[in-house]
Amino acid sequence: MASASAAAGAPARVGVVQMTSVGDVDANYATCFRLAKEAAAFGVKFLCFPEVFSFIGSKDGESVKLAEPLDGPIMQRYCSLAKESGMWLSLGGFQEKGPDDSHQYNTHVLIDDSGKVRSSYQKIHLFDVDVPGNMVYKESRFTTAGNTIVAVDSPFGRLGLTVCYDLRFPELYQILRFKHEAQVLLVPSAFTKVTGEAHWEVLLRARAIETQCYVIAAAQAGKHNEKRESYGDSIIIDPWGTVIARLPVADLDLSKVEAVRTRMPISEHRKFDSDWKSSNQQ
Repeated sequence: MASASAAAGAPARVGVVQMTSVGDVDANYATCFRLAKEAAAFGVKFLCFPEVFSFIGSKDGESVKLAEPLDGPIMQRYCSLAKESGMWLSLGGFQEKGPDDSHQYNTHVLIDDSGKVRSSYQKIHLFDVDVPGNMVYKESRFTTAGNTIVAVDSPFGRLGLTVCYDLRFPELYQILRFKHEAQVLLVPSAFTKVTGEAHWEVLLRARAIETQCYVIAAAQAGKHNEKRESYGDSIIIDPWGTVIARLPVADLDLSKVEAVRTRMPISEHRKFDSDWKSSNQQ
């Protein structure tokens, strides 16, 4: 777990988790409970968990059977944990009950320190990919894509919510920055070992640089079962694109967001929100 102090008004401490979830809801909760209590002891006020923090199955469709609404017993345990620990929790993605019995949503849930679900985001970009030298993933087989972009105010800045494979689609992050005024981008993930080794850090740094936002990326790591292994490398990146934490301590200072944006005002220089004539000929 890494932690960082956020300075916008009163300083606040932020933590990012790295864990290895398994196919046991209770065992994963015990890990999250332990990490939350350790974080609280260090004064953390906002703790970010990775994608599939509560369950990773080894069989197709296993997670759909466990999917629950956000007011179900699994998420309510995490709401209680947030309240007991006196901290906000970023939990993404959670297996939320979907539109039918055959599908779930991959949902990033934000809980405040009173234990209330403050906001949620259903993952838009689903991982339907043939990973080189690895295996075929078809997330859309059991997951329904969301269609709503979510940003929310918090004591730690304006947060843009995303999940894992969203990272490869920069337009989402452009909208979060320039349309929704995000200052901190959350990217809870479970990147495969192959794609993580090739692309994880460079994609995260690119999103930070092009949006001039902090990026907090909690990651799954290690071997979950015989079929699945995650890359890891939970990371915090500043608005200049500098890696400021790989599980050590770093300062998350929101004044730096405004300083970077003032010195390099890309929001004023952007052109492609305007109407442009196309040079394509038919």
